[in-house]
Amino acid sequence: MFDAYDQYDALGLAELVARGDVRPRELVEECIARIERVAPQLGCIVHRMDDHARQACEREPRGPFGGVPFLLKDLLQTVKGQPTRSGSRFFDGPPAERDSELYRRYVDAGLVAVAKTATPELGLMPVTEPELHGPARNPWNPEHTPGGSSGGSGSAVAAGIVPMAHGGDGGGSIRIPASCCGLFGLKPTRGRTPTGPSSSEGWSGYAIEHVLSRSVRDSAAALDATLGAEAYAPYHAPAVARPFLDEVGRDAGRLRIGFHWEPSMLGSVHADCVAAVEDAAKLLSELGHHVEEVRPAADPEHLTKAYFTVIAANTAAEIVEGERALKKKARPKDFETTTWLGAQMGRLFTGEDVIVAQRDLQTESRRLVHRLGSYDVILTPTLGQPPLKVGALRPAGLEGKLQDLVKAANLRAPLRLPGLLERTLREVFAFIPFTPVANFTGQPSMSVPLFWNAAGLPIGTMFTGRFGDEATLFRLAAQLEAARPWKDRRPPVHAGARREDAHSRPRK
Repeated sequence: MFDAYDQYDALGLAELVARGDVRPRELVEECIARIERVAPQLGCIVHRMDDHARQACEREPRGPFGGVPFLLKDLLQTVKGQPTRSGSRFFDGPPAERDSELYRRYVDAGLVAVAKTATPELGLMPVTEPELHGPARNPWNPEHTPGGSSGGSGSAVAAGIVPMAHGGDGGGSIRIPASCCGLFGLKPTRGRTPTGPSSSEGWSGYAIEHVLSRSVRDSAAALDATLGAEAYAPYHAPAVARPFLDEVGRDAGRLRIGFHWEPSMLGSVHADCVAAVEDAAKLLSELGHHVEEVRPAADPEHLTKAYFTVIAANTAAEIVEGERALKKKARPKDFETTTWLGAQMGRLFTGEDVIVAQRDLQTESRRLVHRLGSYDVILTPTLGQPPLKVGALRPAGLEGKLQDLVKAANLRAPLRLPGLLERTLREVFAFIPFTPVANFTGQPSMSVPLFWNAAGLPIGTMFTGRFGDEATLFRLAAQLEAARPWKDRRPPVHAGARREDAHSRPRK
């Protein structure tokens, strides 16, 4: 057992390996022991790769993270010889034939993949409760969700299994679990990291991959190690002036920061989330930044409908692509009810519907640039509510039975009836009324763990920067990390030795 494991972030562990103070195999065995200790309780791990990780330790450590254990979200990223199930019975097929480009860059950076983490089916929901594996749970309170769709990764990092894990973000799926689990999570600018080799974009360019971490510098170094789209990609992020790791600790200057808690999607905002923004705005003012309230004046109903149209159409397309790749026909019983009905809605939309929805979201992107472009950063709640209880978004009662009947009969006409999916959609977007905006605008956006509510649950605050300007976000995040440190706060469910100290107690 490597007792000092919890004292270091990923870069810190790599420094120990480089000095010869610890061997990669020791770190991997510690990670495996921690998986066995807490993963069954949290449901965060869905595929073990113990032998794969042990073999990887035989290579000479290299890169900024040489020899450091790492976890991959079980969605999109492929490892040759290992399955990628995407949280779905349908995709529970043969192992991958090749490594994905992003995974190859993780390997080149020295990271050692030990396991794959839980995701909702096809990454659709903002909670991680796939029928295939069962729900992932929040180490701050296992009755609550760790968020989604990178919920397994968020739960595992918060519980001390690894200092950093992979995630992806198409509607907030890095920032949501970062908020729920008390972690740092940055969604990079569109095109900053690769999506290939099997695809050129995710969710019409809204989705992008990166990591969840305990420290800001790990996130910056991981982005340095993976940045750059493939030559054939439809999107390429602007060039950067210097490595992002060099931005961590640089003077942030006096930033113009606009803040609000006016939701962009359907839903109201919980008082705890408002309080988190007020607390962050006060801290930013104390740090010398110019902070003022703004109003984005969005049209929540219109934006929610447009965003859902694009995602539903993409879900239908992903199932068709899966049929081609796996050479089998998709049936209703192969998918969860919400996934199947969402895909059926995607098939009901015309090409005109989808293109108009995409253009409407592009129009909103331009409007926001003009309305809020004078600010360096926009501060909002990450989520509209504290971490939900497990099962809170699962359709129940008459609504759930009706959805199950429509799915079982494989009917599309009832989907046009008002109200069949309306309540489910409203509940989903009430939880995430802020995060999808940066996905369709393509801007970098991060959730920072500055606030815990009276129940001891983390409440993230979200900072969104100008397109291509992760540098400002990293400088600001490092300043906040120094002013309000969070790395030593431990949830009640933790894989390390228990410590009863001030950091284990909730604090407003």
